[in-house]
Amino acid sequence: MARTRATTTPDRSAVRSLLRLWPYVRPVRLRLFAAASVAVLASCTGLVIPLVLKWMVDGPVADRDTAGVWLGALYLLLLGLAEALLFGMRRWLVARPLSHVEAEMRAQLYARLQRLPVAFHDRWASGQLLSRATADLGLLRMFLAFPLTFLLVNSVTIVFGVVIMLLQDWVLGLVILGPAIPVVLMCVYFESRYAVVARRAQDQVGDLTTVVEESVLGIRIIKGFGRHRSQARAFRELSSTLRGTELGKARLLATIWAVIVTLPELAIGAALVLGAVQVADGELSAGTLVAFLSTALALRWPVDSIGFLLAMSQEAATATERYFEVMDELPEEPGGSGERAPVAEGGGLRFDGVAFRYPDAAPDSRPTLDGVNLHIRPGESMALVGATGSGKTTLTALVPRLHEVTAGRITLDGEDIAAMPREELRGRVAVAFEEPTLFSASVGENVLMGADDRAGAVELERALEVAQAEFVRALPQGVDTQVGEQGLSLSGGQRQRLALARAVVGRPRFLVLDDPLSALDVHTEAAVEAALRQVLADTTALIVAHRPSTVLLADRVALLSDGRVTAVGTHHELLRTNAEYAHLMSGDQSPTLSGEQEADRR
Repeated sequence: MARTRATTTPDRSAVRSLLRLWPYVRPVRLRLFAAASVAVLASCTGLVIPLVLKWMVDGPVADRDTAGVWLGALYLLLLGLAEALLFGMRRWLVARPLSHVEAEMRAQLYARLQRLPVAFHDRWASGQLLSRATADLGLLRMFLAFPLTFLLVNSVTIVFGVVIMLLQDWVLGLVILGPAIPVVLMCVYFESRYAVVARRAQDQVGDLTTVVEESVLGIRIIKGFGRHRSQARAFRELSSTLRGTELGKARLLATIWAVIVTLPELAIGAALVLGAVQVADGELSAGTLVAFLSTALALRWPVDSIGFLLAMSQEAATATERYFEVMDELPEEPGGSGERAPVAEGGGLRFDGVAFRYPDAAPDSRPTLDGVNLHIRPGESMALVGATGSGKTTLTALVPRLHEVTAGRITLDGEDIAAMPREELRGRVAVAFEEPTLFSASVGENVLMGADDRAGAVELERALEVAQAEFVRALPQGVDTQVGEQGLSLSGGQRQRLALARAVVGRPRFLVLDDPLSALDVHTEAAVEAALRQVLADTTALIVAHRPSTVLLADRVALLSDGRVTAVGTHHELLRTNAEYAHLMSGDQSPTLSGEQEADRR
């Protein structure tokens, strides 16, 4: 079951978190500043309306001047139209640049995910990453479009409004200012509590997204084992947990809103009573009281919105933290910086004293690979055989640097792969994994991912022929047929053949195959092996094999046992001289002959 990854730390600062958005906002800062200025002007225009009302009440209304009343009404209409137009202009100013900011942040997040090491993706649930790329960035765009502007606009409006009220009557102004201290204290309390709940809710959304994604991708397993009820129950539990968190957010927001709305309303009521008494005593004009109360009522929205804006700001701050949790992860080093290491003697693919321990393994645990020494000569194919958990897949993953060696080194034609730029290394080495992964694209696009951009129909046809993937011609649109998400519209054997075609389409100098024929039937396997022999004649290959028929593709065989290469020779030599190898080739996977096996890390 998915679990949240982090919680808000006590010393967290929402302002400090939000300031990290500045590099993204900077290119559009002029538009945002213009939008904020227009919004401030619109809000201040609204504060002129009470002054016009004061002039009307103390002037034309008191003097029974009908023409003056109509003139005042015209002023009010013009002020209202100006305010509406200015607010509309603000929205127009922010819409396009903020959509650009969101798109740019999403593009950079995706690019960072592509550059992060495999170890990062092993640790993180895909739903957590997906929620950061969608829901969190949506929250940030909303924050930049509304709360960021109106926290400034409403603050300026409140300050100007209070100044106007104090100028009208300082006693009534002090009455209105009475609730300021408890409101500020409540906001401080609200901010600290809401930040924790908002972060928890966003993490739980990521957990829920993970469950939905895994259920969709694993729908065949769920249906095949009749586990839809248990999956639905697990989903309901997570959904119920998220609902409880959201209700907690609602309670906090309701509490602060009750304080922020009630106290100013009481202050306005007190000012109304006191002002009416002053008007009755002749100490205050009716127009001044009307203007004062109109200004106070005009400030209701800026004051009432404080809780709402603070809530959105806290959610944006936690979304920013979640976004930068990914962006702050160190990407794979490109490699090859500085001078290239001298080429060592001996071509082909060589493992010299290679050791590997997974990053999350205990420091005192046995390494998955320990002191591997192996040399695959240029043009030679080597089969890698071992019991489950012996480290075969891990060893193959080290060649394209999906993981970095803990000790020792790997060389291609005498050059240390750690000194090569990853792009160059992965251009030399092609891989086909035991679990074939296909993308929601056409058959041709999936296969040609293994070649450079210059590859075309000729290379595609050759690769499909090698992989015996002639079934694509029977598909509705041939090689242009969309295979669907994960390629689940195809059989396991068909997916595996397309993955093999992808590995050989670019005519790689080095080929790493992880049990590439495990899902094929006997007849198809024989046909693929016959075609694959032609490819292996021109490349240096490391092939993880479990069946004798696959082993026979290779020139030599290496036996991997408990993370070490314990024997190297031809298939027939090892059958005669090595009991463990003979035992593995017999099809009996009992661990008694291989000793204690490392935990299966594949």
